[in-house]
Amino acid sequence: MTDDLREITGGKLARLYTFEVAARRASFAEAASELALTPSAVSHRISQLENELGIKLFTRGHRRIELTREGERMYAAMSSSLEFLNREVQSIKNQEYAGRLAVYCRPSFAQSWLTPKIADFLDKYPLIELVIYTGNEAIDLQKMGADLAISFDAAKPERFHQEYLMDESIVPVCSPHYAERYSLYRQPENLANCRLLHDRQAWSTYSGDDEWKLWATHFGLDIGSTLATEFDQAQLAVTAATHHAGVAMGRKKLLSQKLASGELILPFPQHELRCEQHYYISTHADKRWPKIEAFIAWLKETAAAGGDKISAAHRQ
Repeated sequence: MTDDLREITGGKLARLYTFEVAARRASFAEAASELALTPSAVSHRISQLENELGIKLFTRGHRRIELTREGERMYAAMSSSLEFLNREVQSIKNQEYAGRLAVYCRPSFAQSWLTPKIADFLDKYPLIELVIYTGNEAIDLQKMGADLAISFDAAKPERFHQEYLMDESIVPVCSPHYAERYSLYRQPENLANCRLLHDRQAWSTYSGDDEWKLWATHFGLDIGSTLATEFDQAQLAVTAATHHAGVAMGRKKLLSQKLASGELILPFPQHELRCEQHYYISTHADKRWPKIEAFIAWLKETAAAGGDKISAAHRQ
């Protein structure tokens, strides 16, 4: 801060803020509306500030104002300073286990794993205002306005700080009724008579029936002529399977509750394929605030707790 600005105290600080709003709006009338003042009051404050600083900030025309060269420099300095102050205030607020925490993840992960467990986190940290966004785009925390993201990929996302969360495996799932109808229990060759349900965006924008092909190739099965229905979200394929529409390729950890309840079963429990993809946590390296650390710790504890345990009765 310069010696000149050190002399600006008390009500004079309000005049600096009035200048910032007027410059940003390029209008005394619009600045007055934002500040709940009259246009003449805004003009008076600017005139006072110009006299105090000995600098002409605006050229005034009929119904319009323009920043002078000196005014432009002042506005750039003010904008930079206010932005810095806002970041510092936000950082100070985020030193506590309170306030907004934005999390981005895949729709299937949010619906099947995160949301059913989130009450435990909210009970532990009631002052954290959790916001959950979902989508299938590449991770970009700035663009998404997120503090943290959870992805499912074969490689750690680039650009951000990454941590491993948990692994995953794929296995066919269907309703007990469907398994009985097509005699599927421990007889994967009978898939030839079934309808396969595909997630077209399993790990890319369009992965088609890649999950099923990968699984079938690994276990030496031929599913080339099998009927199929495709969805753009894994959860839709799972919902269809729950309602007896066919056999879906499920991610086992995401389906732990449905498997435990018996809504879905594993007709071929020995045919489980470990994915090369893993779940990763991405954060800003320089914004590891306590509430973010708390959420990451909770994610890891929850994953390590083995929430995907399935009772033997439902394995058939």
